[in-house]
Amino acid sequence: MSSMPGGGAPSRSASTIVANIASGYHILKIDGYSRTLATPTGKYIASLPFTVGGHRWYIRYYPNGKKSDDKEYISLFLYLHDNVTKPVEAQYKYRFVGVVAKQPLTLGELHSFSFDSGWGYSQFIKREDLEQSKHLRDDSFAIRCDVVVVTNELRVEEATEATAAADMITVPPSDLHQHLGSLLRTEKGADVVFDVAGETFAAHRYVLAARSPVFSAEFFGAMKESNTGGVVHIEDMEPRVFKALLYFVYTDLFPKMKQVEEGDVGDDDEDVLSQHLLVAADKYNLERLKLLCEKKLCEYINAGNVATILALAEQHHCHGLKKVCFHFLSSPANLRAVVARDGFKHLSRSCPSVMEELVAMLSN
Repeated sequence: MSSMPGGGAPSRSASTIVANIASGYHILKIDGYSRTLATPTGKYIASLPFTVGGHRWYIRYYPNGKKSDDKEYISLFLYLHDNVTKPVEAQYKYRFVGVVAKQPLTLGELHSFSFDSGWGYSQFIKREDLEQSKHLRDDSFAIRCDVVVVTNELRVEEATEATAAADMITVPPSDLHQHLGSLLRTEKGADVVFDVAGETFAAHRYVLAARSPVFSAEFFGAMKESNTGGVVHIEDMEPRVFKALLYFVYTDLFPKMKQVEEGDVGDDDEDVLSQHLLVAADKYNLERLKLLCEKKLCEYINAGNVATILALAEQHHCHGLKKVCFHFLSSPANLRAVVARDGFKHLSRSCPSVMEELVAMLSN
């Protein structure tokens, strides 16, 4: 064992230099995309100013590119709205609203911003690619711009030896959902079987009861059903919907179509599954799943399904989803497209109270 001369123990200390930052984001919705294409190359449409880190910013949207080399693309640039005495250091990132990043959001390198000097993407996306993508719906799309501002203020903090050592320890994210998902997939220890339209699913009573008060009452409470051969029959539900429900119960994750069906699937399938899954989540009192379905359906609202989704929101008390549907219908163009469809007539018959609310909203 080594020691310092004289037998004394070495002194140990640590300190941390902290750079102050401020972060925020702005969502820019392009409503009536096709009409913005009349804007010449090099000309832009500006967003409203927004504040991050004590500075006001705005986004320049170039429908036909910022330069002639970019005329087939959409350009997006971030600018300071106010004049400043010295440059502002900031990072930024653009992404389509509704896109979930598989990795933590990386904002890229630090840039210096001054008045009328911006940074961005000259070729954010090719117009042809946007028009063929799911991001453009009913002639609209939305972009989220994340901004991180680094201030010039630095502070030095003393860190204990224990803190310095603890910073070297990396804790991986929770993998509980993977273990429970494996339990569902392998059916190891399963003690109940569900029959859904002739398709069977094995599961674990205690897992279901812990996640859903309805399952808890069915298996262990006053509503306890008779155990006839360990098979529970589920009525009025498609097998793929029940499979998706079980996936959420075991993993707490929103199921994707590839996890409940084989083969290629489209946005329409995701839309319909989310509608049915919302009904199932309400039935089994899975409030988080119900909210996830609401959020997912907000991405799919269009003239062809808004009446159905609005009726669903009313019947299952989904106030946020209902508000988004009303916002969609507040556009005269959208309303005209919806009124001409059979779904709107069905909505007026099945949910007269919703129609009264809609009329009141439009009159205001």
